[in-house]
Amino acid sequence: MLVLKSFLSLFFLFFSSSYALYGYAVVRCQFTSTRDLVYLEQFYFNKVLLGQYNSTLGKYVGYSKKAKEIADDLNKSLRILAQAKKNEEKCRNNIEPLLNLTNPVEPSVRVRQVEIRDSNQNTFSCSGYGFYPKQINLTWLRDGRKVTDGVTYSDVLSSGNWLYQIHSYLEFTNIPGEKIACQVEHASLKEPKNYYWEPMGEAKWNKIAVGTSGLLVGLVVFLAGLIMTLCRSSTNGRVLVSTVSTD
Repeated sequence: MLVLKSFLSLFFLFFSSSYALYGYAVVRCQFTSTRDLVYLEQFYFNKVLLGQYNSTLGKYVGYSKKAKEIADDLNKSLRILAQAKKNEEKCRNNIEPLLNLTNPVEPSVRVRQVEIRDSNQNTFSCSGYGFYPKQINLTWLRDGRKVTDGVTYSDVLSSGNWLYQIHSYLEFTNIPGEKIACQVEHASLKEPKNYYWEPMGEAKWNKIAVGTSGLLVGLVVFLAGLIMTLCRSSTNGRVLVSTVSTD
């Protein structure tokens, strides 16, 4: 009886006033991996969110006086809460088949130290490139412990061809010997993956960049010399033809 009363209250709340009013419900299964999943049941009236069930809270929540009363009634029903749990498990169990259809692309991740002008702290960046789908989660770790202070994120940006990129920054005072890692959760990964900042690896990257720049400079000089040689040969040929025709 309690459950029936709650659903009838929702029905009349959504549809009783006028045919011009519009009430609807949306069920969402949001995830970046099987580990990071949120199941939502959301109730709207004229595009305004009145209440929802959120699996991270494990209960219904209302955002208006009447919706709060309805949410309290729903939370008293063990059957309704158990059904919401079952729906969450269905969502989790269908992630793998869904990913097989979407062909997720694993992000290419680089962790490095960056220099910020007028800053006395160390700043690290974690960049993920070329991944699909769009949903991704980056978490900073210091010696295996999650860090939230001094962390900022960019929006998930489109790289074209249905691929995306994201950047996160960590600013803090680094202790020598401390291990800094960026943990990535994405649909293409069966479990979270840690990417560590390695000073030697960064130095190697810089050497590669310098070597590549030197190679490009050498190629430009070679091409310039080749063009000048061809121009001189072409000029000498014209002088020779001119001399012969004069005789």
